Amino acid sequence: MANSLSQLTRIGETTGTLGALVSAMGCAMCFPAIASLGAAVGLGFLAHWEGLFINTLLPAFAWLVLLLNALGWLAHRQWQRSVLGMLGPTILLLSLYPWFKYAWSSYATYTGIGLMLAVSMWDLRSPANRRCDVAQCATGAGK
Repeated sequence: MANSLSQLTRIGETTGTLGALVSAMGCAMCFPAIASLGAAVGLGFLAHWEGLFINTLLPAFAWLVLLLNALGWLAHRQWQRSVLGMLGPTILLLSLYPWFKYAWSSYATYTGIGLMLAVSMWDLRSPANRRCDVAQCATGAGK
C-alpha cells in the first residue's frame, strides 16, 4: 500500500509540476519570461488558450501538486520534505488569487513554479523513502 501510494504521489507531483509549467508557458501576457521559453521550444501555439491555462489549468495543477504532496507524507513520513513540496503550489495559488492585485505577484508566481520544479527534480533524483514503519511513526519512536 505504502509503495503504491509513494509511486502515485511521485508520478502525480511530477505531472502536476510539468502541467503547471506548460500552463504558464502558454500565457505570454501574464508570464513573459516563461512564455518566451515556451515559444522557443515550440509551444507558442498555446497562446490561443491563455484564459483556459491561467484560470483553469494552472490552479488545477497547483491544487493537484499540493494534494499529492500532502498525501506523500503518508507514504514517506518526512514532514520537512512534504512542507517544502507544498510551499511551491501554495505560493503559486496565493499569487494567482489574493496577491494578484500587487505588482510583485508575478515574482511570487515565478517563485512558486520554480520551487515546484526544483522539488519535483529533487524527488526524481532522490525519491523519498519511509523513515520508520507505521507503528513507530504513530508513536513517535524510532526518530
